[in-house]
Amino acid sequence: MSSTETPVHVLILAGGAGTRFWPASRAARPKQLLPLLGGEPLITATARRVLPLCGGAGSAGWERIWIATGQHLLAPTRAALPDVSERRLLVEPAPRNTAPCIGWAAATIAREDPEAVVVVLPSDHHIADVPRFLEVLEAAIASARGGAITTIGIRPTHPETGFGYIEAEGAGGAGSASPAAPRRVLRFVEKPSRERAAEFVASGRFLWNAGMFIFRAGDMRAAIRAHLPALAEGLDEIDRAAAQGAAAEAEAVLRVFPRLPAVSVDHGVMEHVAGLAVVPGDFGWSDVGSWQSAWELAEKDERGNSAPAGSVLVDAQGNHVVDLRAGSGGAPDERRVIALVGVEGLVVVETDDALLIVPRDRAQDVKRVVDELKARGQDRHT
Repeated sequence: MSSTETPVHVLILAGGAGTRFWPASRAARPKQLLPLLGGEPLITATARRVLPLCGGAGSAGWERIWIATGQHLLAPTRAALPDVSERRLLVEPAPRNTAPCIGWAAATIAREDPEAVVVVLPSDHHIADVPRFLEVLEAAIASARGGAITTIGIRPTHPETGFGYIEAEGAGGAGSASPAAPRRVLRFVEKPSRERAAEFVASGRFLWNAGMFIFRAGDMRAAIRAHLPALAEGLDEIDRAAAQGAAAEAEAVLRVFPRLPAVSVDHGVMEHVAGLAVVPGDFGWSDVGSWQSAWELAEKDERGNSAPAGSVLVDAQGNHVVDLRAGSGGAPDERRVIALVGVEGLVVVETDDALLIVPRDRAQDVKRVVDELKARGQDRHT
């Protein structure tokens, strides 16, 4: 098999709580399982957009889509992705951050497809320009086929303090007409202050870290062995059990996985790998990190309101209204009327058991509601 024929598998990371999207997002239904932008759940859109890399929309393409999730999310994840085979669902018995689940996936894929290139993606991001996104991924896949563990860096559009940054050789600014060639990563930088973020953006050398990683399965196994030996030992134990059959493998996962070191792949591996590459990308990326982000991406009227059909909006502007009650999806003349008068910049979200009203510019504080509910012992609402 030539290098250009090396098969591509996609691993979608589908854990997390998504507390910034309360009350829509709950522990048993985090944001990737929600249709936050209308239509299908975010995780479904994530899988569909990468099928061309995996062999197309038929069964062969879906066979190269893998999902890493928790036991408590297994049923709704299956419902959101009915075309994904059950044997492609990697169910973590305990949350251990991203390095263990990525290492486990790389080992599992390598047993079946030793030459595979693995593309790791978050499950809950939005991509506006899918063709452009696929072009950038193809450039990263070519880099990985050449032996470089590779990541995607988003060209920053403003001094964002909520993201980590990647400094790269000659990253260049926004607006490039074609996907850039891979650049050498100089360093990862944690979420900066606003002043440092402004300096990063002005320099043209920094990219947003979007949590996308591309590598040959064997290269990731080698990097984990070099930089996280305790994790490598645990994965080897699971590998040895897998050689004895599915039942032995399942038992080993239950026994070994909860004691693997809890560390992110960024800190545990990427920050230490020599020759790490990054491909700059500019394809309308959003991490959909809050109700503010959802409003920015939503369809709006001429006064900037996003609201269900049939809503009455009088002297209202810049509001984001979401009705997620059971039965709220009927014809507009059958729904309860939602009316806003003389208000601006609000987020209003209603579910069957909760109502949220918050200024859009304080949308990041919604997670404090979840903290307060937990402190009161009202876990059923979280």
